[in-house]
Amino acid sequence: MSDLSGYLIVGGVAAVVTAIMTPIVGMFARQVGWMATPDERRNHLEPTPDVGGIAFFLALVAAIAVAWQMDRFDPLFRNNSELVGVIIAGLIVFVLGFVDDIHEVSAPMKVTGVVVAAVALVWFGVTMIYFRAPFIDVFVLSSDWIPLFTVLWLLGMTQAINLIDGLDGLAAGIVAIAAAAFFVYSRHLGINGLLSEPNIGPLVAIITVGICLGFLPYNFNPAKIFMGDSGALLLGLLVAVSTSVVGGRANPESQSASGQTYFFLAPLLIPLLVLGVPIIDVIFAIIRRTRSGVGFATADTGHLHHRLIKLGHGPRRAVIILWAWTALLSAFVLYPALSDGRTSLWPFLFLAVALTGFTLFHDRVWSKGMFNKQATSQDQTN
Repeated sequence: MSDLSGYLIVGGVAAVVTAIMTPIVGMFARQVGWMATPDERRNHLEPTPDVGGIAFFLALVAAIAVAWQMDRFDPLFRNNSELVGVIIAGLIVFVLGFVDDIHEVSAPMKVTGVVVAAVALVWFGVTMIYFRAPFIDVFVLSSDWIPLFTVLWLLGMTQAINLIDGLDGLAAGIVAIAAAAFFVYSRHLGINGLLSEPNIGPLVAIITVGICLGFLPYNFNPAKIFMGDSGALLLGLLVAVSTSVVGGRANPESQSASGQTYFFLAPLLIPLLVLGVPIIDVIFAIIRRTRSGVGFATADTGHLHHRLIKLGHGPRRAVIILWAWTALLSAFVLYPALSDGRTSLWPFLFLAVALTGFTLFHDRVWSKGMFNKQATSQDQTN
């Protein structure tokens, strides 16, 4: 299970299948009319296919099938149905999102579909075992609480990814960075015997990275295809699975080289911080829509990417900035976890100050260039 090449092969399969299937899906979508048309919230200039999630699901199945044929991953499949549960739950959210992409689904129906997917995960054992309350204690979840925590975690992750999917390449890039960071962290735990085995978290994380990298060449501004809700919900499910089975199964009795306190919090903090950008966006969306007296499913233009564009950043540069924040947050939380000696967080503070300055005062530090081009941008209903 510590063989890095095996994980890279499976992740590479996910990337290649996504890269091959995405243009095929795009051509078919144009023929049958599965397109997102420009409107007051979508800034792209012409109808664009919005069912990229089809390629995502095919890549997921192909990557898991390849892993199934590799001896090094036998422990994940022998007497273990978790990856079957991932495929079934993935199919549920994919179909839900696909129907929404071509016909539109009500908000209650979306929630119901995600809950059904969570129940499928619980049925196949894809759940947390421990829940860490910061600075309080580690709780072993009873069979009564496991379904509730699984539903809430899945709802949170799927909504976070869905809401951030508002500019070309934004969601795919953020998820790729976050999933890569979480793969490094979860594999580190496994190598050091700090993770209950067999654990599907690292494998699901690297498959998620591969899917996103295979899709980005077609989705970066100007996008030739959008992932749609079918893709966003599927990515949210994969992120929820990898973080829950790692963060919820890390051995609470163990200590890291960086200290017991950090390790106690790390399984909870790392998934929250590497996904800090979409999670912050969700929190602000809840506050904003609650204060306005509108439903949470009501679309608006107050998301982080909208605010960056209002600050004068072009669509490309807004995406690069949010990618940079995700990478910085990921490095910030991974450094203490992976370091064997004393850690200094001053470089991260310096980079955060510099990135904040650039975000807010970009006109003074960078003249208009390639990232300020006002190209067509994706702004899906989210």
